[in-house]
Amino acid sequence: MTYIKMNYLCVMKLAEQIRIRINKLPKGKTFGYADLGIAKEEYQTGAKALERLQTKGVIKKISKGVFYKPEQTIFGELKPDYNEQLRPYLFENGKRIAYITGAYLYNQLNLTTQMAFRIKIACRGKRISINRGAVKADAVKSYAEVTDSNYELLGFLDAFKDIRQIPDSTTAKTVKLLSERIKQLTETQRAEMVKYALLYPPRVRALLGAILESQMASSKDIKKLKESLNPLTTIKVGLKESDLPTINNWNIK
Repeated sequence: MTYIKMNYLCVMKLAEQIRIRINKLPKGKTFGYADLGIAKEEYQTGAKALERLQTKGVIKKISKGVFYKPEQTIFGELKPDYNEQLRPYLFENGKRIAYITGAYLYNQLNLTTQMAFRIKIACRGKRISINRGAVKADAVKSYAEVTDSNYELLGFLDAFKDIRQIPDSTTAKTVKLLSERIKQLTETQRAEMVKYALLYPPRVRALLGAILESQMASSKDIKKLKESLNPLTTIKVGLKESDLPTINNWNIK
């Protein structure tokens, strides 16, 4: 068998594998090369196969290297929903590398009723900015490597960090709502939260420490947070003792 014929068969085999994998995907779901099992050395061949499927209308391109299967309805073609459009930016090779933070997240956590026109995407390793159609996002740096198991905890800590900038809210309201969520965490999750809080500014460590102390959480976790703070530093966030009884132990005002 000649080299040209062997190469042609390899190309056809990869194209068929791609077609089969795409057929199994639900309509409206975004996907990239990694989702289709295309190795880096096969990207060029895979790109040609994907171009042919685009020409046939089987798939559509949403951004560089990201595609979706269009869904036709009586009202016309449906594009992927907002979260699906964001998914390719939050994951890399199937692993989470980033998360949504800022006002959009705080709205989802019921900390504010205001909606964000631009979202913020936090990532440790790179800057992720988006300006594509309805999806617009600014890049911010995450305080820790982002994973599927920690991004929600990092979101809580971000809310403490931004506690005075959350629109249409008060520090007292934010503390109350976050306290309720932290109370529902397991002991292991609280210990993880403390670990990440040590990477954040003093006000985050102090607020978390005061909440954990009020909930009589592990003294070991509370001690770690207390020892990380300068005892002469005052944390000014606009809280009263009636909002959180333990604030005086953490120099919070």
